[in-house]
Amino acid sequence: MKILLPDTLLLDPVLPEGWEAVTIDARAEIPAEHHDAAVLVVWGASRRHLSSAAENLQDLQLVQSLSAGVDGILAAGFEADVVIAAGAGLHSLTVSEHALALLLSLLRRLPESREAQQRHEWSSELGGLQPLHPEGRITTLIGARVLIWGFGQIGQNLAPTLKALGAEVRGAARSAGTRAGFEVISDEQVQDALPEVDVLIDILPATEQTAGVVGREVLAALPDHAVLINVGRGATVDQVALREALEAGTLGGAGLDVTDPEPLPAGDPLWDAPRLLITPHAAGGRPVGADERITANLRALVEGDELLHVAAR
Repeated sequence: MKILLPDTLLLDPVLPEGWEAVTIDARAEIPAEHHDAAVLVVWGASRRHLSSAAENLQDLQLVQSLSAGVDGILAAGFEADVVIAAGAGLHSLTVSEHALALLLSLLRRLPESREAQQRHEWSSELGGLQPLHPEGRITTLIGARVLIWGFGQIGQNLAPTLKALGAEVRGAARSAGTRAGFEVISDEQVQDALPEVDVLIDILPATEQTAGVVGREVLAALPDHAVLINVGRGATVDQVALREALEAGTLGGAGLDVTDPEPLPAGDPLWDAPRLLITPHAAGGRPVGADERITANLRALVEGDELLHVAAR
């Protein structure tokens, strides 16, 4: 039996007896000599690569994505009996780390400090004696009211760190309740909760329901000092509404690791919005525990057990 591994990441999963691993070009069509593969691992694959797999891998049983999102794989047209497993959880640590970096950079005004450094200016506005909670600006996580919208594995990993730094943290998801020890409100309750939110962290997936959900109504409901962080999907934010809110001063700041489209065109006016920090989809890109996930799901496939994070189709 054969498993195809992408050349975009160094992988060395433990294989069951009788299995062979072959590393292939994740941007090219799959060579004919490997059309007998039973498992395909996907990371950084091109549409051409996925289409080739869907069309030619007639013995395929499992597509193992190393990304949490599997939209591109689902769109490729694999047969209904091919199991598609997502890489949920493989990016919880790295995306949490990046979300925290964006947030702290904005709260502690690191972009302004960098600009002052370039001017060789020891800024008294940024340093020295400062109030903990100045009027009209949030400068610390101590006492900050944080709402994580999209309270999956990444959110549940990030929440304890924010809490340890002094924040009051809640999650928002499809249904209300308690997850990982944190209060979770439903998506329908978010709008009413926003006036009491200092930091909104968007980790929502891209779906028909979430397209542009962080738009004018959401942004208007947030306090003028509030900060938005998006490490989910760019399509969930109305970028025109975001730019207008930043320019009008009705949003304290924003940190985006994702945009729509990506890359963000050089001429897009979003680049020049005030109090905005943009990173080029850098939060993930380094799946942690990929070999272990591949090994676990391959073993489950062979033994007929339940696979981890099977995507709904």
